[in-house]
Formats: sequence, C-alpha cells, structure tokens
Amino acid sequence: MELENDQQEYTNFWREPELGNTELLHARFVNHCYARHTHDTFAIGMIEVGAEQFECNRQKHFAPAGSVVVINPGEVHTGQTATEGGWTYRMLYPEVELLQKTLSETTGRQQAIPYFKNSVMPDKELANELLALHHDLLSPISSLECQSRFLEWLNRLIQRYAEIRPYPPKEGYEPRAIRQAREFLEESYSENISLDALAELVGLSPYHLLRTFRRTFGLPPHAYQNQLRVTHARNLLQAGWNIPQVAVELGFVDQSHFTRQFKRVVGVTPGQYIKRNNLQDILLRAF
Repeated sequence: MELENDQQEYTNFWREPELGNTELLHARFVNHCYARHTHDTFAIGMIEVGAEQFECNRQKHFAPAGSVVVINPGEVHTGQTATEGGWTYRMLYPEVELLQKTLSETTGRQQAIPYFKNSVMPDKELANELLALHHDLLSPISSLECQSRFLEWLNRLIQRYAEIRPYPPKEGYEPRAIRQAREFLEESYSENISLDALAELVGLSPYHLLRTFRRTFGLPPHAYQNQLRVTHARNLLQAGWNIPQVAVELGFVDQSHFTRQFKRVVGVTPGQYIKRNNLQDILLRAF
C-alpha cells in the first residue's frame, strides 16, 4: 500500500503476470481528480466505498458503492469523488484482445470486440465477486485458480452487459487539417510546440484548431499530447528507464511536471509505478 501526501489517500498498483500482465489498482482518493484521458485497454472495476462521479463521452455518470464500472478502450473520461469522504475502488485493465477472445470462446465463433453501452452497472453480485478476486490476487494462489476465476468473472460480465462493438468511423473521417495535427503530435509527441505553431503548420487559426480538435477527439491538443507522453512513459519505465531520463526524453518541463501529469492520468506517481512493477517482477507465485 502506498500512502499519498494526503494521509487519507492511498494507492496500490501492480501487474499480474498470470493474467497477461493485466494492470490492477486499489485506491482511495479524496482530493485527487483524474484529468480527461483514455486507455488503450478496457478499464473495469467496482466501487468499494463511497461514490465516484465522472464524465465519459461527454455524459455525466454517478457510481455508488457496489456498482461495476466499465470504460471501453479509447473513451475519453475523467474521475473524481462524489462524496466528501472520497471513494475507494478496485480496477483492472485487461487488453482488448483478452475480452475479444473471451467473447469468441463463449459463443464458439470469432467475434468482434465487446462493447459496453453503459459505463455504470448496479450489479452487487458482480461487484462483490470482483472485490473478492481482486483481494485474493494479492495473496499467493495458484495460477489455475487465478486464471479460472478471472476468466469466469469476465465471461459473466460480458454475458450480462456486452454488445457487439459498433464499427468505428473509417480512417480519415476527421477534417484533413485536424488529422494532420493529430499525426504531427503522434509522431513528435516529445516536441515542445506552441498552439500557434501547430495551427500554422496545418493552416488553421489557433482557436479553430483548438475547438475542432477537441470536438473531434474529445481532448484539446495539449491534453492529447500529454496522453501520448504518459503512454510512452509507462513503456519506458517498464523497460528500466529512471524517472529523470523519461522526463527529459519525453519533453516534460521538469521531473515535477512529469510526475503531476503522470498521476493525473494513471492515478499513481512514476515512482509508485516503478516500485510496484519491479516488485511484481520478482514475486514467485505459490503452486
């Protein structure tokens, strides 16, 4: 368990090798607010104590204790407490391929990516099962039990709430100039470019670029760039880079700037992220 500066808050983050290196988070937040961000994976969890409020795809949601929360990959969302006492929750972040494989094996034929229309499900049975599984994953249990319970729970979640994922818009649906701005940020995410320079690069006024980019991708250009930087930062930290190296490599103003941006998206600091990943790498699971 990692205590924050505010002793009312804590985070416990780790990766589970037996579940395809799925990342897990157990946290209690009172003052922490997640910035608008997305995940390449699914974000699936349950509210243990208190309540969370968040925006997802421009809609407001309220998740009380005992509810299950699911964010589909690529959905822009936030997160903060809905009560004075904060909220405690448990999350797991399985890869898209894992849920697609689970759905295919359940139906006996190849399926598309599952899609969850509702972000909050008032399902205490599933919530309690996830709570028990999440808790037990911190204890030595066999690979067979770990994987079996995880896949059984995912299967029940999919059967109750998943739909076939709608086809995403075809590549190039966005205005050409906005696509160019996005491609520049993806190719040069560490570059310190101003809004004026980016707008001039794609032939738009700064305000038009800002407004249209946000409407198209759900994030303004600077937040989109920070999202890219944090994604690459996680990869570098897992590869063994130290925090100052990552901050410089990815173009953050300084180490404190990197730490703030990382926590606003991931929920833990880079130091906590490294500590939990390194610890998990050396743990031996009992059989």
